[in-house]
Amino acid sequence: MCFSATASFAVGTYLLGVGTLTLKQPRHPRELAFAAIPLLFAVQQLSEGILWLTFEPAIPWLNEAMTQVYSFMSHVLWPIYVPVAVLLIEPPGPRRRALLALVGIGVAVGAFLLYHLVDYPVSSRLTGQHIQYVSPPHFLATASTLYLVSTTLSLMLSTHPKAKVFGALSLLSFAVAYGFYTTWFISVWCFFAALLSTAVYLHFLPRRTLRESFP
Repeated sequence: MCFSATASFAVGTYLLGVGTLTLKQPRHPRELAFAAIPLLFAVQQLSEGILWLTFEPAIPWLNEAMTQVYSFMSHVLWPIYVPVAVLLIEPPGPRRRALLALVGIGVAVGAFLLYHLVDYPVSSRLTGQHIQYVSPPHFLATASTLYLVSTTLSLMLSTHPKAKVFGALSLLSFAVAYGFYTTWFISVWCFFAALLSTAVYLHFLPRRTLRESFP
């Protein structure tokens, strides 16, 4: 996360364990994408842990590689992946149509940000005890809003209670991270979301197999 390499590696290792356990829970293939969320957050947090080690002593090529891995996951992956994962576990009903719309929004936002990340790669630097991700102002207000809609509203629209909790807490953590850590917002919010992804594991305990909803 944004405080130290130790914190990043600790959270990443914790999520590796949670993610491994979570991936063992699905009883239907449609649940696999949702179950993989903690494991993907583990990769993201571990990549930031490695990034911490590239500043002193400076390792430019590894710094650039880990910055791009982290930025791809934070900017491009999540607005697409989250609504798709939620859609897959949602039983037939009117909410699936709304989730399809959010998938479309997520794909559009992810493609927009990917285009700008390719044109203007993000760089990273240490500012105090934090990592700041520096990029041109392509993460505009409209893109930020649609990003938030695709990643949190999709969870809150789910009929699954623990997915709703994950979405509500992610939205709350967005407000906290933006209010108190504006300069390091991307890193801090991703850290909060990573920890909150434990709710994905709780979603499966106890759980009802999706075979009852999807023949």
